[in-house]
Order: sequence, then structure tokens, then C-alpha cells
Amino acid sequence: MAEGKVETGALVTGGLAGILASVCCVGPLILVSVGIGGAWISSLTVFYPYRWIFFGISALALIFAWWKIYRPVEQCEPGQACAVPRIRRAYKITLWVVVALVLITFAFPYFAPLFY
Repeated sequence: MAEGKVETGALVTGGLAGILASVCCVGPLILVSVGIGGAWISSLTVFYPYRWIFFGISALALIFAWWKIYRPVEQCEPGQACAVPRIRRAYKITLWVVVALVLITFAFPYFAPLFY
């Protein structure tokens, strides 16, 4: 896999797994907020028992992304994405934004009763 695609793939996987971890609780709130409703929304609670599996996948993907993004520059060959400071900074910012979003979406079920 090309350099840079590994980090991007790990970040996307971590983000998607984080979203799936909270689809049972955040999904209905978002759908109702944008005007989409119906009895079928309650069927999203079927994902609740799988939250920990999705959170584990998300954590593993983000740990892998962190390992790839924060490795020493000396391990990168010249011309690769990890050797360019500007690209490294963008990946680091993206990593921490995704981590924050995953933590928010995972913690949301505990704070959801405050919004309903």
C-alpha cells in the first residue's frame, strides 16, 4: 500500500467504526433533527450490544494510525509523505480530530437522556 494511504485508511476505519459504535443512540437524534422520522428509527437500537466491538475496532485503527503518523522522521525515505512536515502536521491534526469525534460519539449514549 502506498505511503500515506495506510494512515488515511486507518483514520477512515477508526472514524467509521466510531460512528457505528454510536449509531444506536446518535443516529436517531441526528435523523430526527434533520426531519427524518418514523417507527423504523427505533430499530437502530439493535446495534447497541455491538457498541464495544465497534469501539474496539475504532481504537485499534486509531492506535495503528497514531503509530504510523508519529513514527520518527528518520524511518521515512526522502520524498515520502511522512517526511514532509506540512503533510505530517495535517495528518496529526486529522488524527486528533477523529479521536475527539470518536470519543464524543462513544460517550454520547451516556449523555443522550439530557437531549431527549
